Amino acid sequence: MDLNPPAENYANPKTCFFHVFFKAAALAFYILSALFFSSFVVIFVVTVLLAALDFWVVKNVSGRILVGLRWWNEIDDQGESIWKFECLDQESLARMNKKDSWLFWWTLYLTAVAWIFLGIFSIIRFEPDYLLVVGVCLSLSIANIVGFTKCRKDAKKQIQAFASRTIASHVSSTLQSAFSVV
Repeated sequence: MDLNPPAENYANPKTCFFHVFFKAAALAFYILSALFFSSFVVIFVVTVLLAALDFWVVKNVSGRILVGLRWWNEIDDQGESIWKFECLDQESLARMNKKDSWLFWWTLYLTAVAWIFLGIFSIIRFEPDYLLVVGVCLSLSIANIVGFTKCRKDAKKQIQAFASRTIASHVSSTLQSAFSVV
């Protein structure tokens, strides 16, 4: 992944804002809440609510708009978990804004890293109850990372299969036309 953001402007600034807003709000509330609240329940509920809103926005809105990917998980009749993936066609994916994509992937990973550091601090400070908050938030963050990473890999496989079929079809039609002339 490229460390520097592309020079172009954001194509979807409102979506980018909300993609970052709920992540930042959950982290900021968790970090600053000790200054304003003494109730663990308030801290837990508000932080997890903000993290859940982030999970929903990323999974259902910003993932579709910023990177053209969507994922979900279903349970079949045998109780098996089945991952489902959707992606835009190859032409649409090629037109995706690079800066939007860069923001999407970096904030997705950096948020998980931030929650891991906060979890380490909770362990160091001997605050297992706050480790519960971090665990829930980290789980939601990792679920999106896993879902979108699997979805991106599936999209790449689909693009490769499409390219292979297109090339094979082109070669086949070229050979047929060459031999039909003879």
